[in-house]
Amino acid sequence: MNHWTQSPTTVVIPCHSERRLHYLVSTVESARSQNPAPAEIVVVVDHNPAFYQRLRRDLPGVTVLENQFQRGVSGTRNTGARHAITPLVAFLDDDVLAHRGWLAGLIGPFADTAVVGTGGGIVPRWETSQPTWFPDEFLWAVGGSYAGQPVDTAPVRNVWSGSMAVRREAFLAVGGFRTDFGKVGDRSRPEDTEFCLRVSRRTGGHWMYVPSATISHPVQANRATWRYFVTRCYHEGRGKVLMARLLGDPASLGAERGYLRRALPLAVLRGLADTLRGRGVRPALRSGAVLVGLAAAAVGALAELLAAKPATRPVPTSVPVGRIGANR
Repeated sequence: MNHWTQSPTTVVIPCHSERRLHYLVSTVESARSQNPAPAEIVVVVDHNPAFYQRLRRDLPGVTVLENQFQRGVSGTRNTGARHAITPLVAFLDDDVLAHRGWLAGLIGPFADTAVVGTGGGIVPRWETSQPTWFPDEFLWAVGGSYAGQPVDTAPVRNVWSGSMAVRREAFLAVGGFRTDFGKVGDRSRPEDTEFCLRVSRRTGGHWMYVPSATISHPVQANRATWRYFVTRCYHEGRGKVLMARLLGDPASLGAERGYLRRALPLAVLRGLADTLRGRGVRPALRSGAVLVGLAAAAVGALAELLAAKPATRPVPTSVPVGRIGANR
């Protein structure tokens, strides 16, 4: 049973460009329509003064801030979380739609004091359609929940920052997201996984995945291609090895090793078997895509191991805790 007597959550939405304004407006409205409604919705603009001024004017009832850290989505999330005064902080990307019950679903597990954070299910919203060859086990490559994740609420190692709630006290205790480890151009790094691991290590708490607390996430047509798929898998391999190096703990990749040993081989065998049973070529194509994705990730991991750059600082630069100035 939920023990909160009023909404305990600030929803933080990072943004950076006018090109996604139509998405952002819908994201804000989907957050506003939650029951219980968030105590505050905070939109943080990433070093774009003109867009900041426009949003201050065009988003009534929303707190609009400027990123107080270096450029990047980690800094915008840190800015919003440090502004909040609620016990919980939830994060939404600026191009998603929170479905009915999303926020209530994320809040529920916090009745257990051992729960430090939660994450919800992410449904891909394809601009075209999911390619016939695209395996459900790799939907993470387009920001979606994937086959092999729990189907009921369950403890997990990490959740994704596109749909996440965390105890603000724990967030501040670890300094928030790293501002030197994240998306750089087309190179994605798992800054949310690294953050979840640091929080668990520092607090001793655990994360819960709530698949029924869903959002939908758009997948543009250029991401439904082999080129994007292979590139994304390659960078995931590099990012996970770099993450383990930053944390100084190879065991942090235990979830990936388990997935490689169990879920993906089964996916390959199931696809091939389905094709042999006369269910068409599509299952075999998906089996082939699993193997290609694995190979691309392995090449990326090897490239990062060979690079062997010294680890950078383990905690992002912080700013004074408190409310940083807002538009209401």
